[in-house]
Amino acid sequence: MEQNENFASMPKGFSLDQAIAEAERCLLCHDAPCSTGCPAGTDPGTFIRKLRLKNITGAIRTIKENNILGGACGVLCPAARLCEQECCATEISRPIEIAKIQRCLIEHSWDRGLKLLSAPEKNGSQVAVVGSGPAGLSCAAELAKRGCQVTIFEAHSEPGGVIRYGVPSYRYDADFFAHELQEIKSLGVEIRCDAPIRGEGEAERLLQNGYAAVFLATGLWGAARLKPEVADVDGLLSSVEFLASLRDGQLEVLRDRIKGSTVAVIGGGSVAIDCAESAAKLGARDVYLVYRRSFTQMPAEKSEQIEALESGVHFLVLNQPVDFVINHHRKIEAIRLVRTRLAETSGNGRRTPETIPGTEWVLNADIVIEAIGNRAVTDSSRWYPNVQVDGQRLIQTDSSTCRTSVEGIFAGGDIVRGPGLVVEAVQDGKTAARGIMEYLAGKEV
Repeated sequence: MEQNENFASMPKGFSLDQAIAEAERCLLCHDAPCSTGCPAGTDPGTFIRKLRLKNITGAIRTIKENNILGGACGVLCPAARLCEQECCATEISRPIEIAKIQRCLIEHSWDRGLKLLSAPEKNGSQVAVVGSGPAGLSCAAELAKRGCQVTIFEAHSEPGGVIRYGVPSYRYDADFFAHELQEIKSLGVEIRCDAPIRGEGEAERLLQNGYAAVFLATGLWGAARLKPEVADVDGLLSSVEFLASLRDGQLEVLRDRIKGSTVAVIGGGSVAIDCAESAAKLGARDVYLVYRRSFTQMPAEKSEQIEALESGVHFLVLNQPVDFVINHHRKIEAIRLVRTRLAETSGNGRRTPETIPGTEWVLNADIVIEAIGNRAVTDSSRWYPNVQVDGQRLIQTDSSTCRTSVEGIFAGGDIVRGPGLVVEAVQDGKTAARGIMEYLAGKEV
């Protein structure tokens, strides 16, 4: 397939001239609603105003001071339903393309070699961050800017968490991330990879090993499964392992396995779309996206749905997977499905799908990828046994400070809120950094 040739390429963003032209459409609102629409507090109203006034360096500084992962958010953020949805220009023509402007400014800073952030002298406090995803990196950068010596412990061989292992390279490539990672390291943040904190009580023991505070940002690396009891089946993959393999040196292995096969992806979110489109790009003969609700109820972004359709993905909506067909060699052969219809609206405002009796059927598939959600790793609560968690093993915190039930331990990101957005994780990191600084100040007193 033609798409295979540029599987690893990330589309180019705005040129600086395009970004300036787009910023010229801004209405320069006094209380910019776009800024209130950004969960990470990146403040697009201010950086767009500065860009309009040709203060390019000031615009870049606004982004980087507010959001250390401004480039990643400019690429991955669903801006159409956040800051751009709040844009007043919508009433005149269309919203300002804020995310593309943001990405352009960050890339321009790299092209010009601008170094706008610096860390002050160390204040003597050492803080441990467990996990190098968006929440961990954000917290580490904010603490480093306040003089803390920060060490990040990362279980994987490369830092980045979900933006490194959970997003296909054609959406967000490693070279782009490397630039932002270097900016974080330049603040003095130390990142130790292949350094899992997974032993019994090991996260809590960091406090006994010289760290004044600990921020847990371990993410959700467990996969929700249709039939949890079904294991070790050839051709049955979780979205976690499939997407991680794409970014972990297994691209050609996956290509050989998927080329010419029939792939079924279960789910309707952005992760499911990424899995389906990736399978199509890898040369699958047919890719089916199986979703129990309607097309318009899919949580995936509309632009992602369109891209998947253009890649040749077949959408099987209003179909509920109920079981797998597995042969005596423990190999997937098909999915058992039942058709659904939308019933009355439930409490969350969405019409509830219900199965239609007598409509069971079988979809043949060589490979099935389950993309129906992520969850905490089964034994994760053992790593911090005194930290309060809920029934889903999500850590309970004070949302205003990210404090947990254990003094000196803070938490944020998906391990607290469940599957969320990169911008939400970035904000959690910022909130935790403020909470940690308040905690450290209290200890000194």
